[in-house]
Amino acid sequence: MRPRNHNDTDMEQVTEFILIGFQLSRSLEIFVFAVLLVIFLLTLAGNFTIILLVGFNQCFHTPMYFFLCNLSLLEVLFVLSITPKMLMNLISRNKAISFQACAAQCYFYFFLGTTEFILIAVMSFDRYVAICHPLRYTIIMNGCLCICLVLFCWIGGLLSTIVSFCLIFQLSFCDSNLIDHFFCDYGPMITLSCNDVHFLLSLASILSSVVLLSSLSVTAISYLYIIVTILCMNPTKGQKKAYSTCASHIMAASIFYGSAIFMYSLSNEGRSRDVQKAVAILTAVVTPLLNPFIYTLRNEKVKETIKDFLKRRKIP
Repeated sequence: MRPRNHNDTDMEQVTEFILIGFQLSRSLEIFVFAVLLVIFLLTLAGNFTIILLVGFNQCFHTPMYFFLCNLSLLEVLFVLSITPKMLMNLISRNKAISFQACAAQCYFYFFLGTTEFILIAVMSFDRYVAICHPLRYTIIMNGCLCICLVLFCWIGGLLSTIVSFCLIFQLSFCDSNLIDHFFCDYGPMITLSCNDVHFLLSLASILSSVVLLSSLSVTAISYLYIIVTILCMNPTKGQKKAYSTCASHIMAASIFYGSAIFMYSLSNEGRSRDVQKAVAILTAVVTPLLNPFIYTLRNEKVKETIKDFLKRRKIP
């Protein structure tokens, strides 16, 4: 399907979009494809490892690993919604995507991303209770509360994004069908509409700001209390371990929150599309790869369990 422009005499409804992507030379596209494919496979392997460990090992049936398992599930679904199409576009001359597939990709990207923001806030609260109120931890973070918190994350992500995306299907796309991105991002997609999308852009900005800032506030306050509690502890090995874990979690959250705030809550004025694409790579590709290693796979308990599993499966 050829790109449409303002000189077209017919104004028929656009049924597919063209993802412009990175606009690289052919040799560089192959190189980027190979790098992203390796990252994609490592991301799936790391997150599936966590899911299997938590699911099949009784010693990981605790609130912290229950939340981490849900985080890994989110990361798997997140990369599956974006990366396969991005990889196909890097090696294919046909970079078209249907309107329905584009809208679905856009929705799942924001639904899963919003759910992850809420889950990170819940995980920070869990760590706050574990470090600041250790004697009451098992009472507060009981099984019923953990399940309710996870359901709150998924339902909250669903409800906070569904209205905006239902309205997308009421729009008409009859002009350009070129999306200057490597996936169907909300802003670049709906600005191609023939309709007035000022309300939709404002609604998306308000909702994303509310989710980001409320989740960030809970996370920041929780870790602030955690850091104060750790600093008040006697200097022991446990203190160093808690501080190291806390620092790792803060680093992972900072990458996720920072890139999202940069892309969706700050003004786009004067910001090049290439910069936005580069920042989007952090959220869509880098963060899902880092999370399992930062949150779980660096954990001594997890490493020992994996080593024991590999030893038991070793062929004589």
